[in-house]
This record gives sequence, C-alpha cells and structure tokens, in this order.
Amino acid sequence: MMKKIAIYDMDRTITVRGTYTPFLFHMLFARAPWRLIFMPLLPFGFIGYGLKLISRESLKTYNQRLLLGSRVNLAEITPHIERYADKVMRSNFYAKAITQIEADRAEGRQLVIATASYEIYVNAIAERLGFDNVIATRLEINEQGQVLPKIIDDNCYDEAKLDRIKAFLDEQGLERDAVHIRAYSDHITDVPMLEYADEAIATTPSAPLRALAKKRNWKILDWN
Repeated sequence: MMKKIAIYDMDRTITVRGTYTPFLFHMLFARAPWRLIFMPLLPFGFIGYGLKLISRESLKTYNQRLLLGSRVNLAEITPHIERYADKVMRSNFYAKAITQIEADRAEGRQLVIATASYEIYVNAIAERLGFDNVIATRLEINEQGQVLPKIIDDNCYDEAKLDRIKAFLDEQGLERDAVHIRAYSDHITDVPMLEYADEAIATTPSAPLRALAKKRNWKILDWN
C-alpha cells in the first residue's frame, strides 16, 4: 500500500504571519528586556543581507545573537517557548489551514511540517497541531544544554529544504516511488518542494507563486 504524506510549510502557510522575528522578540521581553539596547544594531544585519555581504543563515544567527543571546540554557527558555506556541495558536493561524490539516489526517496521511523556522519552537507548535514529524532549521546545542547562534547543516530553506525532505524519507526507510506526497506552501522559494511532490498546492500564495501555480496547473487555495 502506498504511504501518504502531507508536507506543510509553516510561516504564512499555516500561520498568517511569520514566526521567527516574533519569537525572538517574545523571548527578549520574557527574559531580558535590557537587550533592547541592541536594537540599533539590527539594521546592519539587514543591510549586509541586502548587499549580499552575508547569507540568510548568517542574518538569522546575527539577529538571534542580539535578541536571544549567544548561550542560552534550553531548559530555562522551554517554558517561554511553550507560551510562545500557545500565543501562535491563539492569534496567528489560518482556520482553513487547520481544517485542511484535519482532512489530511482523516485521509490517513502522515503530517509533516517543513520550515526554515527554528526547530526549538516549531516542535511546540507542531505538537499543538498534532503533526507527526518536524523538518526545521536546527540550532547547535552544546554539552551544557545551551542553545548557540549556530545553525547545524543548512537553513531549511529553498533547495536545502528539499534535501532535508529527501533525507527524512531515507530515515523513514521510504522509497520515493512508494510514497504519495501532497505539499503546501505560500512562497516561491518552496518551488523545489512543490515540484518534488505528487500534488502541489499553493496556499494564499505570493504573487510569483500564484502566477507559477496557474502556469503549472497547481491547485490554489486562498485561506484568508
């Protein structure tokens, strides 16, 4: 029997707004409001990224270092992560996305989130949504249980996300031709994942993805 999987991007696919920057500010105000003194330094990271002097990955860890800190005990921040996940579920999700997730579950699909957001908080959101697996950007955690501003492997984004999905299938012992994949995303950077899927669905898509979805005859769902 063919295995059925539904893979969802998270930010602006399940959630209405992005979760990465709000996560950092949630942690800042919950733990160390004094870090607001670093706010004047934030634009320099975006300028460097805009000028292609630093990568998207480096921008994320730069912001993390400023707002969260260079060494943060995971056990200490876990209660704040849980409260952040509750906040997301209260006010930052598409009701129609939740309905679709439940429909995929009822269909017997294994539910997977694949996102560039940080695994340390995506796990908590995925648990509340009843997902089976998470593929997300992983941060290094040292032997002392401290979260570092260092991404393991690659930012789970674009082609790197597809590489992680393929690795996930290998870890699950699943051959590609024995799996039916339905994939959901709002953004053009997820085209590699959508092309890899058997069924690509553009959800409340950005203008470039909407245009491509129409050209490719991919299903479009508007969840507003």
